[in-house]
Amino acid sequence: MTVVLATVCRDGVVLGSDSQITDKGRGMTYPADKLHPLGKSAAWGGSGARSVLTDVERCFNENSAAILEAPDIGRALQGQVLPILRHHYDTFITDVPGDEGGGTPSAYVMAAGWRDGEPWILEITPSGMIGHYGDIGFHAIGSGAAMAQQAGSLLSHFHLADRPVRFGCAAVLRVLRALDLTSASVGKPFNLCRIDAEGAHHFSEEEIEELGDVVGRWEDAEQAVIADMFD
Repeated sequence: MTVVLATVCRDGVVLGSDSQITDKGRGMTYPADKLHPLGKSAAWGGSGARSVLTDVERCFNENSAAILEAPDIGRALQGQVLPILRHHYDTFITDVPGDEGGGTPSAYVMAAGWRDGEPWILEITPSGMIGHYGDIGFHAIGSGAAMAQQAGSLLSHFHLADRPVRFGCAAVLRVLRALDLTSASVGKPFNLCRIDAEGAHHFSEEEIEELGDVVGRWEDAEQAVIADMFD
């Protein structure tokens, strides 16, 4: 199961993901990074066929400046991803003997960033459609997207869009930890990226561990408040 999510904060955007790749055809899972740089001021993640996403990563690395400087970032992303999707659709062999149901060449791509003081979250679907989610403030892709949306809704009373990006980092990690508890195929290590006016910062394992301590104190504080109210 894959989950990649993004949330808008007062002064930036936070992306997070798990790192478990499921290969249904071979009946196995393995870890892999799902968040990638898109230039110095944005980031992206993907869900679906790894062959497609590998080509997307190579393409984005080579064309990040043109994408981020384009008047319409969504159209620029679409222009890069569509030829890759078409190529894999055209060359995909559907009837491999003994490998029925082994997968498809479809993939979802979600990118996010901060430009001119405004957030943007964009999705390119397997059919090539552009989804805009910056104004909505939250989006998730992958087979774990529905659970991420539910977990995000349970934190909606914290009004993330009105809080600083450092709080958003803790909230995203808390969502990922909740998914880790409820789904065997969502797991560590988690990937996090903070994007603000200074650019994109991808968290190290040590930084995520430190942020985990903050999330733990947050959860303990909630328990203390509940105890005072009801005990």
